[in-house]
Order: sequence, then C-alpha cells, then structure tokens
Amino acid sequence: MSEDRITEECLGGDCREAEERMERIYEYLDGALSRDDLEEVRTHLHDCPDCASDYDLECIIRSVIRRSCAERAPDTLKVTIMERISEIRIEAGHESRR
Repeated sequence: MSEDRITEECLGGDCREAEERMERIYEYLDGALSRDDLEEVRTHLHDCPDCASDYDLECIIRSVIRRSCAERAPDTLKVTIMERISEIRIEAGHESRR
C-alpha cells in the first residue's frame, strides 16, 4: 500500500481496518519489514495520529511485559505458595479417605 493512499485514508478518519493497521505496527516493532516498508510505516506513524497512538500503546504494553518478565517474585512468596500447595494436598488426601 502506498504512503499517499495510507495518509489519505487516515486523514479521512478511516485508516484501514484496525486489524491490518495493528499487523503493520507489530511487523514494524518486530523488525520484520523491508527497508522500504520500514520507512513507509515510520513516515505513516509520523503523519497519522490514530496509528501513532496505537503504536505508542503497543510500545507501553511491550515495555510492561518485558519488565514483568524480568521481575522475580520474593522468596517468601514462593515459600507461602509451596506451603499452601502442601496443605491442599493433605486436605485432599484426607477428603478422599472419607
């Protein structure tokens, strides 16, 4: 899709289908575009507030996910969970004997 066509659709308030728009943003963020496509999307994001907003939101989501995956749960939480699992197993064992 040419840059002119994308920009015209956006200015008209109907920037392609949301699913297609997000797919291009994902490809852009993942580095899965050719040089020409990369430049086209970069220019489009600069010119289209709706797409720029979607892009910004996706960047925030990815940042939060990255940060969440890097955080470690406190050791006390692990101990508490393991204790509770043991309690449940014991309770379940007592229940099944009745």
